[in-house]
Amino acid sequence: MILAKVVGTVVATRKDPRLVSSKLLVARAVDPKGKAEGAYLVAVDTVDAGAGETVLIVSGSSARLASGLKDCPVDAAIVGIVDTVDISE
Repeated sequence: MILAKVVGTVVATRKDPRLVSSKLLVARAVDPKGKAEGAYLVAVDTVDAGAGETVLIVSGSSARLASGLKDCPVDAAIVGIVDTVDISE
């Protein structure tokens, strides 16, 4: 799983028919303290996330197992909205 922050949206008027009605969001991985790290990625939103929210993203074959995405051509899916992250150091 990837901890990430939603930073934008993607509009694609022409796409695979299996992705019609799917919301695409741009997210960037963050560390547990919320500091941005890594590259940006586009993920299909399955939980109605919004800009600025911290989310959980699954990738690869796990993304295709997310709700409503069976047999869809996706490599990343947002499967949770994070309320808090607690770290014991």
